[in-house]
Amino acid sequence: QVQLVESGGGLVQPGGSLRLSCAASIRIFSIDTMGWYRQAPGKPRELVAQIHRSGITNYADSVKGRFTISRDDAKNTVYLQMNSLKPEDTAVYYCNAYHYGTNYWGQGTQVTVSS
Repeated sequence: QVQLVESGGGLVQPGGSLRLSCAASIRIFSIDTMGWYRQAPGKPRELVAQIHRSGITNYADSVKGRFTISRDDAKNTVYLQMNSLKPEDTAVYYCNAYHYGTNYWGQGTQVTVSS
């Protein structure tokens, strides 16, 4: 069982930055993959970024060059640094952990990009 707690969402103007955090209840170096997904109203949940246990990362095309996923194994925390935010980035962002064949989800944190 893995519990995930997100923080760091909020309201930001276009072009601004936010950093999301996801604290896990277990040592994240043992987790196969951790990632961030988002879901906008009326749209399906989509992958934003992932980081594998090896350190390899992958990103959705829509966020490449603007978002960066990273992790701090000592704090059991994964981060999503979001720069140059656009109104279309507005969504609920969910932390995900894929561990021993099971997907675990956080409760989500709202990110709103608006002037």
